[in-house]
Amino acid sequence: MLVIAFHEFGHAITACCTGGRVKSISLDPHEGGVTHMQGGISAITLPAGYLGSSIIGALLIFAGFNIIASKVASIVLGVCFLLTLWWARRDWLTIVTVLLAVGLLVACWFIAHGEALKWVVLFIGVMSGLYSVWDICDDLILRKVNSSDASVFAQRYGGSSRCWGLLWSMVSLIFIAIAIVAAIAAFPQSFSQQEEDSKSFLPTKF
Repeated sequence: MLVIAFHEFGHAITACCTGGRVKSISLDPHEGGVTHMQGGISAITLPAGYLGSSIIGALLIFAGFNIIASKVASIVLGVCFLLTLWWARRDWLTIVTVLLAVGLLVACWFIAHGEALKWVVLFIGVMSGLYSVWDICDDLILRKVNSSDASVFAQRYGGSSRCWGLLWSMVSLIFIAIAIVAAIAAFPQSFSQQEEDSKSFLPTKF
């Protein structure tokens, strides 16, 4: 549900950036998410769900290799979730999901100076980075109710939904690989060193 929220946030934010307006966002564990918007450039807003969640996932994976970076990422996560909540309107499932996610992030701040945030951020990052891979399989094999962005994109701009879906999935995997390599290079500290560093950066502990 959280990854679907990121996916829909990608649609929403690009719609706003390209002159469109977001009417509502709805999340459903069985049907998938849907963003109702007016205007915007569809050639950008349609792939923004896949590629947006892939980019966010890669950044979270990068941050998940370091506790301090995870603290910063959790703040960004909270803002993204609250923006999604703003567009959710009366969709109670979406509202409850987002509030639980924000509550989890806040709670993790108070566990051993935010050590738990590292694993939560890394987990959400991997799930978000692989969402496009899952979604195209879900669309082509399980046949969920809501049509995929790949199928709508293919109808409007040509090609097949399989080709677009596979292309976006490959891009997601490339983003993940880059994030892992970059994180290994950027954060050479041991876990004990990260623990010590995190105690001086917005320290919180029960």
